Amino acid sequence: MRILMLGDVVGKVGREAAETMLPTLKEMYSPDFTIVNGENAAAGLGITPEIAKSLLRNGADVITLGNHTWNRRDIVPYLDQEPRILRPANYPPGTPGCGYRVYTAQNGVRVGVANMMGRVFMEALDDPFRTADKILESFRGQAKISFFDFHGEATSEKTAFGYYLDGRASVVVGTHTHVQTADERILPKGTAYITDVGMVGPQDSIIGMNAEIVVQKFITQMPNRFEVAEGGVVLCGIVADVDPDTGHATQIQRVQIRDIH
Repeated sequence: MRILMLGDVVGKVGREAAETMLPTLKEMYSPDFTIVNGENAAAGLGITPEIAKSLLRNGADVITLGNHTWNRRDIVPYLDQEPRILRPANYPPGTPGCGYRVYTAQNGVRVGVANMMGRVFMEALDDPFRTADKILESFRGQAKISFFDFHGEATSEKTAFGYYLDGRASVVVGTHTHVQTADERILPKGTAYITDVGMVGPQDSIIGMNAEIVVQKFITQMPNRFEVAEGGVVLCGIVADVDPDTGHATQIQRVQIRDIH
């Protein structure tokens, strides 16, 4: 069972690159299931129903989100209408949408997917660790394979989450910082892990934003409206192989393609 995951899609240039490259990536890696983090797809902040529909139409099986979930008002009702888009599961009860579901991959294997958000340097949400326990219990008997997108700022929190779920989740990947880390590995008890998948966005940028504007913000400390950068795109992701009988990962590899125009 092979799962392809693309990191945070940033702006129009990022989503155009993702949609253009997904058929090529599927031909290269032959994934059975594809996940895309789309929380920055609408001009760098949030996602709209139209963008979500386009990503799903062009090859994503599931879209995960993060701390910019609510930046576009029209996405709120859509979260209750479209089961293939997930917002962080540790938002309080009663929040629109859902944070985890079980899906059927192209090869007929059932896959549980969950979207979580960290709390270090982030919003004060419910405990993602105990929330994950409840999610895994709900997956029991429905899907042996489980995939967690942990949207967080701190590498320590992401790593702790990976070890907490080691042997219980099939794959744990970090998103949010937009910088792909080089620590992909199989943890001791069989969980595939990487601290951050990276982004699909402008490579000549600061995490996808216009570098000059961001630098000026650091220098002056004055409020400034960030803009998605232009130019060539870097596409970052991972491919993970999972044994469908045990739910344990057997391989994880980084994907990084630069200079996409």
